[in-house]
Amino acid sequence: MGLSIRSSSWEDGMSNRTKANSMTRVWFLTMLMAAGIASLAVSTTQTQGERVVEVERLKDNLYVLRGGGGNSAAFVTSDGVVLIDTKVAGWGQPLLDRISELTTNPVTTIINTHTHFDHVSGNVEFPPSVDVVVHENTKSLLNEWNPVTGLGREPPNVFDTSGGQGMPTQTFTDSLTLGSGADQVDLYYFGRAHTGGDAWVVFPSLRVMHAGDAFPGKQVPIMDANNGGSGVDYPGTLWNAYAGVPEIDTIITGHSTPMMRDDLREYATFVGAFVSAARSAKRDGFSAEEFARVWQVPPRFMGYRKPAPERLQAYVQVVFDEIEE
Repeated sequence: MGLSIRSSSWEDGMSNRTKANSMTRVWFLTMLMAAGIASLAVSTTQTQGERVVEVERLKDNLYVLRGGGGNSAAFVTSDGVVLIDTKVAGWGQPLLDRISELTTNPVTTIINTHTHFDHVSGNVEFPPSVDVVVHENTKSLLNEWNPVTGLGREPPNVFDTSGGQGMPTQTFTDSLTLGSGADQVDLYYFGRAHTGGDAWVVFPSLRVMHAGDAFPGKQVPIMDANNGGSGVDYPGTLWNAYAGVPEIDTIITGHSTPMMRDDLREYATFVGAFVSAARSAKRDGFSAEEFARVWQVPPRFMGYRKPAPERLQAYVQVVFDEIEE
C-alpha cells in the first residue's frame, strides 16, 4: 500500500496541526514570493524576445524541441515534417524557425497529444495548409477550453482570437496511421488519464513513442477532470499503453528527458500506488487536504517528485470524487 502513515500516526500528527498550519502558511508565503520573482524573470525574458527552442537529436530524422511549454518533437519524413505539439502562445514561429534550420522540408502535419494550452497554443502561428490531427475528444475539449484542474489560472483561448486558425482538421477514435514505411506514424488512444483525449504517438521505424503529458516525467501527474482526465483510470491507461505498443525502446515525455520503455512500466506502478493510497485514505476517513499533506513518495520510487500540497490536493480530490462511497 502506498499510504505509509497509519491511523495512529495520523492522530499523532493531528496533535501538532496548529504548528504544521503555521509552518504551511510561512512556506506558502515564501513560495508566492518566489513565484512572483520567477514570473517577473519570465516576463522580462519574453519582453526581450528570447524564445529559444533547444534541440536534441534523438534519431537521424527525429528531434526533441524544448522550451516554451511541453516537449515538442519534429519527425522529418521524405516530403514534410510531422510536428508533435506546439507549446504555449508565441512559440509557433520560433518552432518554425528552428525546424527550418534542421531541414528544408515544410511542416505538413501537427499532432496535438492533448488539449492543454502549453501543447497546442502555437498551432495558430502555422500556415492554414498544415493538417492538425487530434483524438476526437481533444477536438471537443479544445472547443470548450476548460480550465486545467489544479492549475489555478486560465490561459487565454488563442483559437478565439485566431478565428479558429490552428484547430483540428482530422480526428481519430482508437487508432490512426499516417504515412507508410519509414515515414509511418501511428496514433493510439488507450483511455482516460491526464485528460480525456490523450494521444500516444509512435514512430515504428525508429522504435520511439511520444507520450505527451500522460507520462510527463517522474512525478505525480496532473489528473485534469475538467478536461475528461481520470485518477482512477490513469494506472490502467498507462498499462494499456505499455502492453499496447511493445516494439519501442524510447519514450519522449511531456516535460522531462526521454525515458526507456521500462520507465513507463515503473510509472504505471507509481501512479497505481498513488491512486491505491488515496483510495485507502478516503476509506480511512482522511480528507483530500489531510492526505495531500502527509503523503510521501514511497522510497522504492527514487527520483520521483511530489507537487506542493495544494496542487496535490486537487488531484487527490479527483480520485476521491471518482470513488464510489
